Amino acid sequence: MKYTIYLIILTMGLSNFQVEAQELKPIYASNPFLSSYKTPFNVPPFHLIKNEHYKPAIQEGILIQRREVDGIANNKNNPTFDNTILALENSGELLTKVTTVFYNINSANTNDEIQKVANEIAPLISTHSDNINLNEKLFAKVKTVWNQKDQLNLTLEQNKLLEKTYKEFVRNGANLNASDKEKLRAINNEIAVLTLKFDQNILAETNNYEYVVNKKEQLAGLPEELIIAAAETAKGKGKKGKWVITLSNSSVMPFLQYCSNRQLREEIWKAYKNRCNNGNEFDNNAVALQIANRRAEKARLLGYRTHAHYVLEESMAKTPEKVMTFLNQLWTPALEKAKVEEAQIKQMMLAEGIKDNVQPYDWRYYSEKIRIEKFDLDEQELRPYFSLEAVTNGVFMVCDKLYGLQFKELKNIPTYHDEVTAWEVMEKNGKHLGILYMDFYPRASKQGGAWMTSYKPQQKEGDKRIPPIISIVCNFSKPTTDAPALFTFDEVTTYFHEFGHALHGLLSNVSYKSLAGTNVYRDFVELPSQVMENWAADPAVLKMYAKHYKTGEIIPDALIQKLENSGTYGQGFATVEYLASAFLDMDFHTSTTTITGTAEAFEKESMKKIGLIPSIIPRHRANYFSHIFAGGYSAGYYSYIWSGVLDTDAFDQFKKTSLFDSEKANSFRINILEKGGTEEPMELYKKFRGSEPSIEPLLKKRGLETPSK
Repeated sequence: MKYTIYLIILTMGLSNFQVEAQELKPIYASNPFLSSYKTPFNVPPFHLIKNEHYKPAIQEGILIQRREVDGIANNKNNPTFDNTILALENSGELLTKVTTVFYNINSANTNDEIQKVANEIAPLISTHSDNINLNEKLFAKVKTVWNQKDQLNLTLEQNKLLEKTYKEFVRNGANLNASDKEKLRAINNEIAVLTLKFDQNILAETNNYEYVVNKKEQLAGLPEELIIAAAETAKGKGKKGKWVITLSNSSVMPFLQYCSNRQLREEIWKAYKNRCNNGNEFDNNAVALQIANRRAEKARLLGYRTHAHYVLEESMAKTPEKVMTFLNQLWTPALEKAKVEEAQIKQMMLAEGIKDNVQPYDWRYYSEKIRIEKFDLDEQELRPYFSLEAVTNGVFMVCDKLYGLQFKELKNIPTYHDEVTAWEVMEKNGKHLGILYMDFYPRASKQGGAWMTSYKPQQKEGDKRIPPIISIVCNFSKPTTDAPALFTFDEVTTYFHEFGHALHGLLSNVSYKSLAGTNVYRDFVELPSQVMENWAADPAVLKMYAKHYKTGEIIPDALIQKLENSGTYGQGFATVEYLASAFLDMDFHTSTTTITGTAEAFEKESMKKIGLIPSIIPRHRANYFSHIFAGGYSAGYYSYIWSGVLDTDAFDQFKKTSLFDSEKANSFRINILEKGGTEEPMELYKKFRGSEPSIEPLLKKRGLETPSK
């Protein structure tokens, strides 16, 4: 998942904005962010928001928050939790509301005008964040409360909010001298612009590519529904009578899996793996290195050896050394398994008269053929049972059986695109919990990947719970004129995954928004999402939701058995390509010297160091590794498999009793999903589990156990 948390507190010189505010008064009058609009459940007024509304609303929000922050810093009363920590937590309400909508739309439904605004406000965001974090009078107030914490009789949540607030000031340079603070401002400003550019380059490069197929026979091997989808893509691009392959995952991955034309597979694969590495205006070689080097410079300025040391201080892992030990523990068995899979592919290629070495564009194609030959499982057999409607029903059913949740589609509620659906989420008794937006299909205005985000995090006003507004955004296979959206099994598990993140946001039940939902350590945030994937694949659960879109027939036992039998097949490849990216991330962010050359060259050396076989490339190559260069996962991409230890261990507890054990489900909800970042993650996990997790369930799930086990 590309999961991003935007912490946005903006400020700028007051006099500049006062002048601009006078000029922008006519726009304010019609700006929905600046009026007392009312929408159902207080969702954003998407139907009223125009691109020109964002910047003026941000400017007004800055003025308001600036006054609030000045009021806190200049308060003549003795600093207390309420007048300092809580006041800061509650400041910038308008600004947060506007920027949250803006950045979510910039990811899910952008255009040239929105990207222009994004470039304009990026340095403003950086500048004002620094103005708050480096405000000496303000930090003195915070520090006073921090030093008195043991005498304040604070609740557990108050203590956590105080700790988080104090640490954020320190980690953002509050203790630096004046000269170093200016250096930090310059670095932060540069990073803000560079990360935005990195992501925009990926979107542009992806949208700019299309491979036009003129003859249907070139698509030999592709299932008919994929050929139809390629024809409809072509038609949408004004190329009726042809077929178009794009670089969106829902197009390129099935193509690499089924196309029997090896030369054409190579063509598409090269285009995919060379994104933002073509020496054009969208090339990310220099951008990636600039980001990595500026981060390293910032870390050293703040007193840390590397960026990874800085990041991992606030994680379950705590140190880069512990992360590397963990990754190496998995690398050896994963690589051994991948080499066995490679040998099987090589054998099949030789049988077909292909004497060439196994290439990266061969893996998915021959893995599918081996899966059919070895396990009698053709993934195309599965897709008719995984329509959008069926999988959605499955997700809702699991949520009902585990947590008693109910979902009601809302037809008359503003959305930001006509493909987006909106849902009210309720307890069993009908009590409102929150709103969920779901946005499933790829389009040119949307970043690739899948993610969960928030338009409004949960919080409390006194004893009253303020419900959240959550969204999941994906890039799944689209419906065609002949069939509804039919998902691959990988897309099914991604749906369950993102829904697990959504539950983390929807079921949050804490006092403060900055501790709510997914505001947890990066290597803990994937637990709720990854544990949900386990229900998607369980045979008993499949029988409950996987139904043929035409006949309504429940998925046959024989097909489920084939799926189970092939469960660990391909895990060598999947684990190695993932771990390769995790190692690459750590190498970029543990560097103690300035990285020179190109991102591609750095990647090559990184992969050579771990012994990555030539037939596999990292899942995310450096030039399009948006997770770490634009998405908040820097020195944290390892967290997916770190959380994998937690999720497989957690699901193992359910399997030992019942898939829908009410006691365990209630414990998981109360101790994990509702608690957000109010306690240390391992303490929360132990409250659910009763002990720390074991790595054995993960190794078993991926087929990576050593022979002695």
